[in-house]
Amino acid sequence: MKLWEAGPSGLWEPVRVRNLARRLGFRRHVSSAAATAPDTVGSMSSTAVARKRGKPTSGAGAGAVASKRRRKTDSVGAKGKAKGGGKMNEEISSDSESESLPPRKAEGEEEEEELEETVQEKKLRLAKLYLEQLKQQEEEKAEARAFEEDQVAGRLKEDVLEQRGRLQKSVAKEIQAPAQADIRVLRGHQLSITCLVITPDDSAVFSAAKDCTIVKWSIESGRKLHVIPRAKKDAEGKPRGHSSHVLCMAISSDGKYLASGDRSKLILIWEAESCQHLYTFTGHRDSVSGLAFRRGTHQLFSTSHDRSVKVWNVAENAYVETLGSIDCLQLINEEHMVSGADDGSVAVWGLSKKRPLALQREAHGLRGEPGLEQPFWVSAVAALPNTDLVATGSHSSCVRLWQCGEGFRRLAPLCDIPLVGFINSLKFSSTGDFLVAGVGQEHRLGRWWRVKEARNSVCIIPLRRVPASPAAGS
Repeated sequence: MKLWEAGPSGLWEPVRVRNLARRLGFRRHVSSAAATAPDTVGSMSSTAVARKRGKPTSGAGAGAVASKRRRKTDSVGAKGKAKGGGKMNEEISSDSESESLPPRKAEGEEEEEELEETVQEKKLRLAKLYLEQLKQQEEEKAEARAFEEDQVAGRLKEDVLEQRGRLQKSVAKEIQAPAQADIRVLRGHQLSITCLVITPDDSAVFSAAKDCTIVKWSIESGRKLHVIPRAKKDAEGKPRGHSSHVLCMAISSDGKYLASGDRSKLILIWEAESCQHLYTFTGHRDSVSGLAFRRGTHQLFSTSHDRSVKVWNVAENAYVETLGSIDCLQLINEEHMVSGADDGSVAVWGLSKKRPLALQREAHGLRGEPGLEQPFWVSAVAALPNTDLVATGSHSSCVRLWQCGEGFRRLAPLCDIPLVGFINSLKFSSTGDFLVAGVGQEHRLGRWWRVKEARNSVCIIPLRRVPASPAAGS
């Protein structure tokens, strides 16, 4: 490798220093480096510089120039010592620049430091993300708790309680007695009404009577939609019907099937929409006194004066089983029921109790001569499902509304609705907007008394709510 090389002027110069000087543009460094070469080379370098500047390079002229440079250098050095502590300005500047720069690290150390910083940043990012997720989860839990407390959650809770039969809405205190002129009277039966049912959509009502007929009425217009006539004995080719007093009816919760029971121990199944006869169930040993469909199913329960309960599957036209004896009651919900008796009492029962939770004696008062008074028989009861509203009927010339107290442990009278005759059946609409009463001149089970001035009819009684008082300041 060449360390010295002849320059353009013909003088020897260090190759590395010259190349570096060319790159950085510093010519004085090249001259200084050249001065540090051997004497012969140094003299050649100084001669080349002198020639380039147009000055003499030999003899006294060269010596004069050299001495002049030494004096100039000495003076500059003296000034540098006075100002910069004995160093030249160029050297001080160079040293200060080198001291201000941080010491360089090896390439491996720099890569390791960068790798460590990347891992730390990743950990920090993951930690922030985890904290953000925790915060979001806590916010969702808070929203869920708030949701449970708002109106929507309350409604959902009411729906669940209603499905379980444990809901008791307070509506009785809002009901006011209707005017006599507001009661609609539908007449079409020749004998006393014995039972009735309302379709689930509150659009029609079925009524049955001692004349063995069943009539389907329109609630809106009050007109007859269909009549199932009395079945004549030995009449072939005619629609099947009842040949004895119809005592009870029930309709499925989907409005598909209608069941009716009579004194001839028969249960007839009808298609509710067309009133077409489908099946006939037999098995009871006495009059069929009560019928009820299980909610949401086509399972039918029947009670009889033989004091038995039978279970039927209407959709499959099948008998299921016979249960123990039980009296016919009116359900308030799936855990409570209300009953009326011929001793004039009204009772509220719980399924888990053998004694009534609430008992109201002489619910419709007394009748007869002084000293021989007897209570009016309670001939019909009804309850608006999952509420505190109860209705009872007798032949005391009125239908009486009751409020069932908290916990079903008290019955308080609300108002009387005047109706003349035996109230043999009562049913609330599903919305509670109206009450339907089946009225007859006779009791549905016999002819012990007769109210001549009564009309055998179906009465639709509107139930008006007390208007809410305006808010203060509105």
